[in-house]
Amino acid sequence: MDPKIVALYEQYAAGRMDRRDFLKSLTAIAGGSAAAAGLLQALEAGGGPGQVVAPDDPRLATERLTYPAGTTAMKAYFARPKGEAKRPAVLVIHENRGLNPHIEDVARRFAAEGYLALAPDALTPLGGTPTDPNAATPLFQKLDREENTKNFVAAVRYLMTHPLSTGKVGCTGFCWGGGTTNQVAVHSPDLRAAAPFYGIQPAAEDVPKIKAAMLIHYAAQDDRINAGIAAFEDALKKAGVDYKIFVYEGAQHAFFNDTNGARYNKDAAQLAWQRTLAFFNEKLKS
Repeated sequence: MDPKIVALYEQYAAGRMDRRDFLKSLTAIAGGSAAAAGLLQALEAGGGPGQVVAPDDPRLATERLTYPAGTTAMKAYFARPKGEAKRPAVLVIHENRGLNPHIEDVARRFAAEGYLALAPDALTPLGGTPTDPNAATPLFQKLDREENTKNFVAAVRYLMTHPLSTGKVGCTGFCWGGGTTNQVAVHSPDLRAAAPFYGIQPAAEDVPKIKAAMLIHYAAQDDRINAGIAAFEDALKKAGVDYKIFVYEGAQHAFFNDTNGARYNKDAAQLAWQRTLAFFNEKLKS
């Protein structure tokens, strides 16, 4: 789909444009009202399976819990294989739509691969993720950045000390969560591995604080985020961080989200998932 149409829809979905202006602009780009109606249906329908691992998968145990953080008890979704065997753990950080069914499904995907998977709700201090996904996005501007980072660093500690954990913890996140994953890598020396997806890069002066191995995913068609790659890579090299960067040709920002019909790229998503699993298996299971 035309990136201009995707960007226009995301402005509308985030509440920065009313429906009348959105439809007027969409019609102008599409070349007519009939074409615009078809595009709108595709944009609002989503584009993928959404539930790769069912919520009631018999292999897994899932629950909603709270864990202690800096100034609050953080809400989270927790998934793990059934049984009492100790497992490595993965922290899963959501996009700027909050803790939704897609991210809960991603947590279950990791659990199905043999991990303890914790997906916190970053909006807990503001009452939690609202049911309306369009209402969630504006709330992220109200989060205190330092406190937010502390809340996710606390999640690393929680996973390290969980009675079913081996103590080895990785972190992954998407979009807003990719940038937060980078901040967790900076501020949590106990983190073993991080796999951010198309996230804002940390400041160059903070990169030497990173102790985790890094597997970094970007979309080729993502100019705003990609503008920071060169400086980030230079800082990673100078700091001697163990890292790999992959840029997925033909993919747009948010290509991993299989509920986002406008941006989901199946080939890129599957390859990135395979690479991420191999990376975590190497760094957390060995």
